[in-house]
Amino acid sequence: MSLQPKTYFTPEEYLELERKADYKSEYLNGEIYAMGGASPHHVLIVTNIVSELRNQLKNRPCMVYSTDLRVQVSPKGLYTYPDVLVVCDAPQFSDQHRDTLTNPTLIVEVLSKSTKDYDRGEKFEQYRTLKSFKEYVLIAQDKYHAEHFVRQSDNTWFFSETNRLEDILELITIGCHLKMSEVYDKVDLLETK
Repeated sequence: MSLQPKTYFTPEEYLELERKADYKSEYLNGEIYAMGGASPHHVLIVTNIVSELRNQLKNRPCMVYSTDLRVQVSPKGLYTYPDVLVVCDAPQFSDQHRDTLTNPTLIVEVLSKSTKDYDRGEKFEQYRTLKSFKEYVLIAQDKYHAEHFVRQSDNTWFFSETNRLEDILELITIGCHLKMSEVYDKVDLLETK
């Protein structure tokens, strides 16, 4: 049995391939990972969150984006596509293509069985290196559950969570809120059982 050597790419090689590709891939430390398709629950939750935040940010300078805007977390480490992100300063991009954002304020990830450990672990660790990044929300798609992290002035993170539909997540860094009942509107969790 022979092991195939891993192929490593530079960030520039990744971006060149990604800009021509028919599907999205993430980049982490020289390796490229194809992104799988999303479940109907995942897509609906993302849509619900984007709709809620867009309505609340409509006449304010912050902007909300969903899954198709790439974020450069570090020049050589991570390029990824968060499910939802909000930028409250002028958007900053990594180059003239203006397709890779570098200054998200808030990021929301909808968890799946295959990504939940990565989203909570290494990805969150990478996100925390961004000076602009102040708030992180993780939303389960198989149960009513949200995890909420807010950067404090001493660079520590305050953590809270809920599994109640009547609760409201206060997104203090962007001056918005998410009602759990709106996040899960029309999401039938009985379908996942």
